[in-house]
Amino acid sequence: QVHLVESGGGLVQPGGSLRLSCAASGLSFSSYRMNWYRQAPGKERELVATISPQGGITNYTGSVKGRFTISRDNHQNMLYLLMDSLKPEDTAVYHCNVKVTYLGGATEEFWGQGTRVTVSS
Repeated sequence: QVHLVESGGGLVQPGGSLRLSCAASGLSFSSYRMNWYRQAPGKERELVATISPQGGITNYTGSVKGRFTISRDNHQNMLYLLMDSLKPEDTAVYHCNVKVTYLGGATEEFWGQGTRVTVSS
């Protein structure tokens, strides 16, 4: 069974930094694109960043480009999100996510429990 466990959230002042981590198990980690999503209070879940299986291709939503960096360590089965220049509007619960494809083509999506990030003075 796939398990994703996030950590690293907390309270930070505007302009500060945090690094989120996601430990993955139960899958061939290096075979899958990995994603970070966030959900702010009262808002829809939003895709924040994605990274290709070998880490060579990354994509970000516009509001975090230039401030957030997604990375991965395929030897340790770890996904990271380095968040710099944090703003109050970055306040949300952050989740890592993967969509697994099985033999035969069926897919299943997995989510971690989330880690809360609060940006406030």
